[in-house]
Amino acid sequence: MTLWGGVYIIGEQTHGKGRKHMAKQDLLLELREGRPLALRQQTALTLQLSFPAILAQISSIVMQYIDAAMVGQLGRDASAAIGLVASSTWLFGGLCRALVVGFSVMVAQRIGAGEEKDARNLVKQGLCAGFAFGLLIAAVGGAIAGGLPHWLHADSAICPGASSYFLIFALSLPFVQLNRLAVGLLQAGGNMRTPSILLVLMCGLDVVFNSLLIFPTRQLGAFTLPGADLGVTGAALGTALSETVVAIILCICLLRSPMLGLRKGERLRFVPVQLRRAVRLGAPVAIEQAVMSSAQVVTTRIIAPLGTVAIAANSFAVTAEALCYMPGYGVQSAAVTLIGQSVGAKRKDLVTRLGWVTVLLGMGVMLVASALMYALAPWIIGMLSPDRQVVLLGTQVLRIVVFSEPLFGASIVTAGVFQGAGSSLLSSVLNFVSMWGVRITLTLLLVPHWGLRGAWIAMCIELCFRGSLFLFFLWRKRWLPRELV
Repeated sequence: MTLWGGVYIIGEQTHGKGRKHMAKQDLLLELREGRPLALRQQTALTLQLSFPAILAQISSIVMQYIDAAMVGQLGRDASAAIGLVASSTWLFGGLCRALVVGFSVMVAQRIGAGEEKDARNLVKQGLCAGFAFGLLIAAVGGAIAGGLPHWLHADSAICPGASSYFLIFALSLPFVQLNRLAVGLLQAGGNMRTPSILLVLMCGLDVVFNSLLIFPTRQLGAFTLPGADLGVTGAALGTALSETVVAIILCICLLRSPMLGLRKGERLRFVPVQLRRAVRLGAPVAIEQAVMSSAQVVTTRIIAPLGTVAIAANSFAVTAEALCYMPGYGVQSAAVTLIGQSVGAKRKDLVTRLGWVTVLLGMGVMLVASALMYALAPWIIGMLSPDRQVVLLGTQVLRIVVFSEPLFGASIVTAGVFQGAGSSLLSSVLNFVSMWGVRITLTLLLVPHWGLRGAWIAMCIELCFRGSLFLFFLWRKRWLPRELV
C-alpha cells in the first residue's frame, strides 16, 4: 500500500509491481465490508485518521504564522497591512472549501459503497471543476484588491501594502483551490499521511521563498544571503509560490493513487447529476464560509478605527488562535471520511457512534491546545512582533478566547459529521445564526466600551453558544440520512 515516495497509507491497496499486502488491521476496509467494529477499534481508527490530518491543518496555519512573523520584523505598519486583509483572504480561501466538501463527501460515500470506478471519475471531475472555480474567484479578488483597504477604513499608510498582498493572494487562488481539493480527495480515500507530509514541505518552502523575497540582501556570518527586498509583497509571493509547487505535487500524488488515480481505459466523463450533487453539497459550505468570513471582515472594519496597534494585535492573536483550533479541523477531516464512508456502506450501527467519538476527541484535543495556548500566549505573540504594545494587547485578547476553545472544537467536528452525512446545510444555518445573531451584535455593543478586548469577549461568548448549539443538534440526530433513520 505504498502511494508516493515510500509513504504508507490506510485504506488503499496497491497494484502492479512491488505490491504490498494489506495490513490485517485495515479498519477502513472492515468498515466498508460491513464487519463489526468494537468501540476500541472505532477509537483507534479515528485516531489513525485524525493525527495526520491534525498535522496537515497545523501546517496550513503555520504558513500564516511564518508570514506574520517575518513581516513583523519590518515594523507595525507592515504587520497591520497583512492583518487588515487577513479576514478577506480567509473569505476567499474559505470559498475554495465548497467544492472540496462537495466532491470529498461524494468520493468517500462512493468508496464506502464499493464503487471505486465512480469515485475515480469524481476525482477527475473535481479537479477540472475546482480549477475553473479557482479562476473565477481569482478574477473577483483581483478586481476588488485595489479598493479593499480603503473600504475597510484603513490608514492610508498601510493601504498600498495591503492591496498588493491581497492581489497576489487572489491570483494564486486557482492553485490554492487545487491544493485544498487534492488534500480533501486523498483524505476521503483514507490517505491522511501524504497530504500531511506535503503540507509540512509547503511550510519549509514558504520559509525559503519568504527569506529570499521579503528582505534585502544581507550578510549571515561568512555567507551572503540574496534578497529581493519586496517586504509585504514578498510575503505574498513566497506564500503563492509554495502553494503552487505543492498543489502540483499533490495533484500528481492524487492521479497516481492506487484507489483514486488514473487507469487505462477510464476516460473522464462529465456526469451532470454528479456535478449538481457536488454543488448542492458544497453550496451550503460556500454560504457558510461567506457568512463566517464576511462577519470577520465586518469585525475588522469595526476594529480598524482603533488604530494600527489594535489591528496588528488582533491579526496576530487571530493567527495564534488558529494554532489552537486547527487541530479541531484535523479531526473534522477524519469525521468527514469516517461518516462519509459509513453512510456509503450503509453502516447505521457506526454513523452515530463515530459521530460522537470524533466530536469528543476534537473537544479533548482542543482542551489541551487551549491550556497550552494560555500558558504560551506571551511567547507566541512575541514571536510575531517585537512591538511591546502589540504583544501586550495580543496576549490579553488571546487569553480571553481560550476558555471557549473546547466548545469551539465541538462545533468544528460536528460540522464535519453533518457534512459527511450529506447534511452540510444544517451546519451553515447554525453558523449563520451564531455569527451574525450573537458575535456581530455583541461586538457592536462591547467594542465602544472595551476596545479590542470587547471584540474578543464577544467572540468567546459566541463560540460557547455555537458549540452548545451544535452538540444539541448532534444529539437530536436530525442530520442522519433518511435511509439510516
